[in-house]
Amino acid sequence: MQIILGVLVLLSVIAVMTLFTFKAPQGQKAVSALSGAACATFLPQAFLSYAIGGVFHIDFIKQIGDTMGSLGGLAAGALVPLAFGINPVFAVLLGVSLLKVKLLPAFIAAYIVSFLIKEIQKRVTDGLDLIIIVLVGPVLVNFIAGLISPVVLMILNTIGGTIVTATKGNPYVMGAVLGAIIPLVGMTPLSSMVLTSLIGLTGVPMAIGALGCTGNSFLNFSFFRKLKFGDNSTTLAVAIEPLTQIDIIAANPVPIFATNAVAGAINGIIVTAFGLVINVTGMATPWAGLIVTFGMNPVMKVLLAVVLIFINSTIWAYVGAWVFKNFKIHTVSEIRADDQTDDYQAGVEAKA
Repeated sequence: MQIILGVLVLLSVIAVMTLFTFKAPQGQKAVSALSGAACATFLPQAFLSYAIGGVFHIDFIKQIGDTMGSLGGLAAGALVPLAFGINPVFAVLLGVSLLKVKLLPAFIAAYIVSFLIKEIQKRVTDGLDLIIIVLVGPVLVNFIAGLISPVVLMILNTIGGTIVTATKGNPYVMGAVLGAIIPLVGMTPLSSMVLTSLIGLTGVPMAIGALGCTGNSFLNFSFFRKLKFGDNSTTLAVAIEPLTQIDIIAANPVPIFATNAVAGAINGIIVTAFGLVINVTGMATPWAGLIVTFGMNPVMKVLLAVVLIFINSTIWAYVGAWVFKNFKIHTVSEIRADDQTDDYQAGVEAKA
């Protein structure tokens, strides 16, 4: 029952994310801003902290990456108002006030408050609008983020309960369940790293989460290329960090999540069969998890498992592309067509 509940919650999150993208006011622009926030924070962290600092043990670079990775709230808090066409000063003001807030609560709070800020910007004279926003904006946006954070934590705990339950059953069933669920969470703003840290996942289950995310990066690289979701930069970015393309993922949930779930389940079984372990929690990320796996297991065993995961993921990418070749998809050019500065220019002209 716990497993069913967790899966239903995850599917609900995916459904809400998709509905928000297409039905919420300014939804596509807001989710594109969320994608930009992930690009500005999680992507540098993946390269600087894990790929360079972690592999070559360069603490200075690792520290820079970790710092940038912790600023998701600030980035989302600034980019969402900018997407609404709000004055850049007001946008940065909101972003800075969300410095210590996680990505998803900051995104939701900034989205809600941006409607108010935009109205203040339109209706209040220059100078006075700055004072009002300074007094109201930071307090309101942090208050809303504070209300949302426990809800996000509750959702993570529910999905985490599914994973904990799965680890107590048949190891291959566990591999399939974890391999399907953890990478899918990594393609939502909930974050698979936060989820696995929250429930203290280690050992074989953590290796399943880590290499499951790696396998899904292999899959998405070929899948995005075959279905032509975007250009080469889009394809490379989704392989490095899925959240950088969250607007594309949210706009195309059925083909992307369905294909990734099937491939991920098989990848989880592969990891279980090889008995790979990661004794550090929070490693459910495509490339950091892969690096740590090499450090905690025999190299040849990891290499063989990764080769099989790569083959399986690539096969399912082509199968998925064939199955969904006639499915209506939404591309980068469609979703990101609107220039984010249009609304701001319109607002300036209206006040003039």
